[in-house]
Amino acid sequence: MDRIAALSHDWFYTPDGDPRGYIDPHELRELWFHTGTACNLACPFCLEGSGPADKRLQLVKLKDVQPLVDEALALGVSQFSFTGGEPFLAKDMVKILAYASQFAPCLVLTNGTAPLQRRFEQLRALATAAHPIRFRISLDYPDAERHDRGRGEGTFVDALKGLKMLHDAGYGISVARHMDADENRTAVEAAYRQLFAQWGLPADLTLVAFPDFAQPGSHPEVPQVTTHCMTTYQTEESRRQFMCAFSKMVVKRDGVMRVYACTLVDDDEEYDLGATLREAMERRVSMRHHRCYSCFAYGSSCSET
Repeated sequence: MDRIAALSHDWFYTPDGDPRGYIDPHELRELWFHTGTACNLACPFCLEGSGPADKRLQLVKLKDVQPLVDEALALGVSQFSFTGGEPFLAKDMVKILAYASQFAPCLVLTNGTAPLQRRFEQLRALATAAHPIRFRISLDYPDAERHDRGRGEGTFVDALKGLKMLHDAGYGISVARHMDADENRTAVEAAYRQLFAQWGLPADLTLVAFPDFAQPGSHPEVPQVTTHCMTTYQTEESRRQFMCAFSKMVVKRDGVMRVYACTLVDDDEEYDLGATLREAMERRVSMRHHRCYSCFAYGSSCSET
């Protein structure tokens, strides 16, 4: 059956019958690879539901990634990015980075703890790769108690050690943090800057703040994003900044690599856009997923391009 014809009525219309908002992809600037949902940590807030030995999405191998890297290059991609789970639980992760960094800059999202640190001597060789490799480490809050409450005792200091190791080796680094609805952003960022100074890290490290995305398969009630919303409160230019307009994500499910609309919707198979990047770039993306509202309301983006 034709994949578009098989899409649900809900894909196109809200429960009130209004046409849903949508994004038409315009270029492939960034390609994301989900390395698998296995993780050494089991955070209760994880948007992927990752944990030790989790197999909802399988760990990728170099042979899985190479053909899609090559296809992306033919489409003009300018960055490769990697997320998990914890990417360094994939045995081929260093080999994957060695291959991809020959052709374009790379970004790796990691918790910075034991899996990365065990591979650190292997990573040293990639510090002088043809294209730079950057690392974004999750540091949820600028104090140990709040961070460790979600990730486990000692993970705050461990993540900072990972940041310091990467920085001292010459890698570019940034930090992903949690966003509280009522936070004083200036005060929060000042606390991070003070922390970075204490650890001998650059005070101006990029901070990427994320709201609570809820766990996979959950359906929190959020306002519906309609076509009217996307044309009244967004411009043509701002719509082009939504991740699904310029990036795609590849996941390994049931042993097969599939292309999804973005990094935030791999728990809904209607966002499976096909087996090839070229096919996926021709598909209109509905703003139906509850995480689409986060992009609409907060401008949330996993990208650093």
